[in-house]
Amino acid sequence: MNICIFASGSGTNFKAIISSVKNGYLNSKISLLITNNPHCTAVEIAQKNGIAVINISRKLYPDLTDSEFYKKFLKVFEDYEIDFLVLAGYMQKIPDELISKFRNRIINVHPALLPSFGGKGMYGINIHKAVIASGAKVSGITIHFVDENYDEGKIIFQHCCEVSYDDDEFSLQEKIKELEHKYYSMTIKKFEEGKIQIVNGKVKVI
Repeated sequence: MNICIFASGSGTNFKAIISSVKNGYLNSKISLLITNNPHCTAVEIAQKNGIAVINISRKLYPDLTDSEFYKKFLKVFEDYEIDFLVLAGYMQKIPDELISKFRNRIINVHPALLPSFGGKGMYGINIHKAVIASGAKVSGITIHFVDENYDEGKIIFQHCCEVSYDDDEFSLQEKIKELEHKYYSMTIKKFEEGKIQIVNGKVKVI
């Protein structure tokens, strides 16, 4: 697969996926990083690894219609021959037309067990604060397809971890990152091998 990564922040999942490619675990090529934050660490990671970076932000194009903004994405994907999109801490909503074009070829990792602790505003440390405040005894990750609604795409994979009595949002975040770095690449590999399919509207993992 020829992958485009979307990231807005520290890029730890981006870095983990690059490592999986470099060590031969993944056979995909990462050709492009799209960001809405040109000063984020993910951009530095891309540059160090020879991966092209394009900054596409709605703020840069306030006068464009949604359709015109979508075409900017589409042109980029055509130029780089992208066929699979991976969100890794991207803080913008993906345009609906792009989701339609890449239906079942856009995935995201959410640092909680959806459908709990999902939706608009549930990102980053906010999620872990909410988990701790709720008194939940377990948290985890959810890898899912991206659709038109925040965190409502079909679930592909989930894995849980214990929330200890002495955890705070920061220690829980570190536990979750370990899961993300391990299982995100594992899920991408299943796509490479054709082991994830949509059958009768449901996700089937072979």
